[in-house]
Amino acid sequence: MDTLSHALYGKGLFGYKKYRWFSFLFGAIPDLFSFGIYFIYLFLFSEFEFGRPTREELPFWVYDLYDISHSMITALVCIGIAYKINKDFAWPMLAWPMHIIVDFFTHSIKFFPTPILWPISDYRFDGIPWSNPYVLGINFILIFIIFFYRWKTKKALNK
Repeated sequence: MDTLSHALYGKGLFGYKKYRWFSFLFGAIPDLFSFGIYFIYLFLFSEFEFGRPTREELPFWVYDLYDISHSMITALVCIGIAYKINKDFAWPMLAWPMHIIVDFFTHSIKFFPTPILWPISDYRFDGIPWSNPYVLGINFILIFIIFFYRWKTKKALNK
């Protein structure tokens, strides 16, 4: 799934309580932690080009960061720590495991399959790529429904 969609899912599903804008960030954090850092690296130390890089072009550490940030174990440990410190802040962080679950089913085995149980297991699922027109269409419809629901609910509460 694209990073913006993940951020929107995070905001739509977990961004209606305290710290609501952090849900947008945590919806995108797994991708920002791997590809965002790679983007900054390219921008600062290499020639930046738009487009999808080949697997061979990516340094090993991008794969390592991807495994760490796309692991349900990592996410749940971080959320557990946050919950012990500030229960309210843990709620928007739930956008992170939601991102992982969506990626688990929408990444093919050919390009960055999601290591949901890393470091305990290296199991990866061969999902339907989010670039599939049906998945992409369903994605846009679901985002619209979530935000329409939030808008209607907020409107009803303000009456």
